[in-house]
Order: sequence, then C-alpha cells, then structure tokens
Amino acid sequence: MCIPGCVSAPPFPLLLLLLLLGYGCHAADIPEDATAEFSVRLYHRLQAAGGSDSNIIFSPLSVAVALGMMELGARGASLEEIRQAVGFSQLPADEEFSLLHNLTSAMSDDDGHYIVRLANSLYLQEGMAFNPEFLHLMRKYFRAEVDTVDFSESAAVADQINSWVENHTESKIHKLLSAEDFSSMTRLTLVNAVYFRGSWKNQFRPENTRTFSFSRDDGSEVQTLMMYQQGDFSYGEFSDGTQEAGGVYQVLEMPYEGEDMSMMIVLPRQEVPLASLEPIIKAALLEEWANNVKRQKVEVYLPRFKVEQRMDLKEPLQELGIRNIFTKEADLSAMTDGKDLFIGKAVQKAYLEVTEEGAEGAVGSGMIALTRTLVLYPQVMADHPFFFVIRNRRTGSILFMGRVMTPEVINPTNDIRTTQALPVL
Repeated sequence: MCIPGCVSAPPFPLLLLLLLLGYGCHAADIPEDATAEFSVRLYHRLQAAGGSDSNIIFSPLSVAVALGMMELGARGASLEEIRQAVGFSQLPADEEFSLLHNLTSAMSDDDGHYIVRLANSLYLQEGMAFNPEFLHLMRKYFRAEVDTVDFSESAAVADQINSWVENHTESKIHKLLSAEDFSSMTRLTLVNAVYFRGSWKNQFRPENTRTFSFSRDDGSEVQTLMMYQQGDFSYGEFSDGTQEAGGVYQVLEMPYEGEDMSMMIVLPRQEVPLASLEPIIKAALLEEWANNVKRQKVEVYLPRFKVEQRMDLKEPLQELGIRNIFTKEADLSAMTDGKDLFIGKAVQKAYLEVTEEGAEGAVGSGMIALTRTLVLYPQVMADHPFFFVIRNRRTGSILFMGRVMTPEVINPTNDIRTTQALPVL
C-alpha cells in the first residue's frame, strides 16, 4: 500500500564495480522479471553471509553478465543450473545473450548525462586450445578482450590483470588479485568491470552539509556529514499491512542527470532496525515502489557515504542453485573439447561514493540541531541504516544494490576537509 511523501536533490556520486570469475581445472533490455528475483535473492544471501552491522554493495547486472558469459561455455546440467537460477529459463534458448548485449550496449551509450562503462576480458592459458566458436561468441555478445598468459607465472599474471582492472575502473579498484589466486592448474580467468559516474539532477548545496549524528542499529552513534536539500522528488510511504517492517516505511527516488538512472532509498522508521525491513524485500516489491512513488516536494537529509566491499560469490551462488560449475562434474566443454574445467573462484569488488558534487567541497563544521517539528513537507531523514538500489528507469535493470549501516565516519574535532580525501583501495 502506497502513501505519498517528499524528496531532495542528490550529489555527484561515483560508483564502481568489479566482478571476477576465476576458473581452474582439476589435477534491447533484460525483462524486469528475468533477473530481478535473482538479484534480490542474491542480496539476501550476501546479507546472511555478512555481519548484521556491515555495509553491502554489489552489482546484480555485473553478476548476470558474468553468468551469461559462463553460459556460452557450459553444457548440460552446468548450463541449466545457471539459466534456472538467474531467471533465463523463461526465455527461448540463447535469447539471453542478445538481451544482455542489447542492455549493456544501451546502458553504455554516452549521452553526456552519465557514464556507464562495462568491460570484459578473458585470460587463457598459453598452449591450451579453446573452441573458436566460444571465443567468437564472447566477442560478439560481450565484446570481451582475449589474451593469453602463463598462469604458472602467478605474480606476473596477477599484476597484468590488476592493471587491466585499474584501467577500467578509473584507478579505484587496486590489487583485486594476488599471486595466491592462481596456480599451474588455472586454465582461464574471466574479469568483468563496471564503472558508473553520474551527477544528481538536483545537486545538494555543499554549504548546507553539516556534521550530524547517525544512529546505528546496535544503538551506538557516529558522527557523519549530513547533506540537505528541499526539492521535488518521487516519494512514497508504504506498508505491507503487518508489523514485520515496523509499520510504514519511506521510499525516495532521486534521479541522475538525464533521468535514465536513479537511486532509490528505502528507509524504515527511526526506531525500526533495517533488519526488520529487509525480509520483506522481493522483486515484486521493487516494482511496486517504482510504480507508486509520486512526485512531490520533499525535505531530504542524506549522509555522505562511501561503501566498498570485496566478497566471495562462490558460496552464495551455490546456495542459489548454481553448483555444478564449481565441481569436478562441471561441463564447460563448449569452451574446449575436454571436460576437465571447473569454476575455481568467483569474486566481486565494488566501491560507491555519494557526495554533493564530487570528492571536494567546502562544508561547515560543528553540531547543529535539526528539528522534526513544524514540517511543511514530508521529510526523509536518513540518519539511520537504509537500503538502496541504483537502477535504469527505462529498463528496470539494477546496476547496484546494497545497504548503508554505517556511513563515512568523521571526527568532529578535526578539520572537516581532511576527512574527505578518497581512500586508498
């Protein structure tokens, strides 16, 4: 059930995502209903695997693209498990490749309003024969670069791949891999990188940013930089009719320039832990939020935040039904004529920064009291944990999904400007 509300303008955010799948050998648009449920299920798995107070950031689109590339090399049960888990089984055979190609191509079109760059690369073991048709289709559908390396020279290979990653993520992702990630048994490594940069359609004014208290779900408080603005945004108040989510919660959608991309923030009531809201999140609910938020004037208080995470996707994907490719029974014979390949590693690293305009900005220091009384418009006060989605509004595709349990923490006794430098990753 939807109830109207309010919003304000966003900052200049920077988001980056890197997903890597490593393989070792033994001694047009994606329909919203095709992958949305998989995206949400994966979020819940990552939530269960992490700590109750940890931030989360990952890219459902990147995972879908990587698994689509895996399909090109898979057969039998290995192929069917991927199609079933991701949601491709409802499509005619092989149609997902054209859909993924069309979606990523459309999203990567540079219209001057925002930047989305997707890059894929294959590293093959020197001297090993790979199916020419597999390599052709990888280039055709995913524009994959193909290079040969000697995985027994593990340190050199790690340096080469890490350099490629840095080059395709504006140097935000460093040292994704180490020599220990490879061995003489490794035969193929696939790397997928996604970079996004967008400016808010309505930017926050840096002079309105103040030091403010953010209440974590464990009852503790940290000091952070809280941005503020009043503006016209898509907003709604929702309830599932039960007390699972603590009653009514707020949904705010803030567009980036061009309005094709937006960030949707889902905020429970101040006294309700985010963990009470997360169980109700389903693919159908994401669609309900998008369809029922209404444009109106809103006051928005949003913390500046950085979220970065490196996660092992192997176990979550296995829990979602993609098991065969990680075992010695894997059938990746569409890559080579043999059946001795299996997936050895699945890793994703993501980084997201949200600010008023960018990494710099003059801001005020000192504590101020913000009142909740005499409010003329709905308020979105994100001074406690919240869930977020960054999506393409035309296609419904989810580029990033995650939660903020703790934003960027500052020491209010320090010069505020010293807390704004980008971290060394």
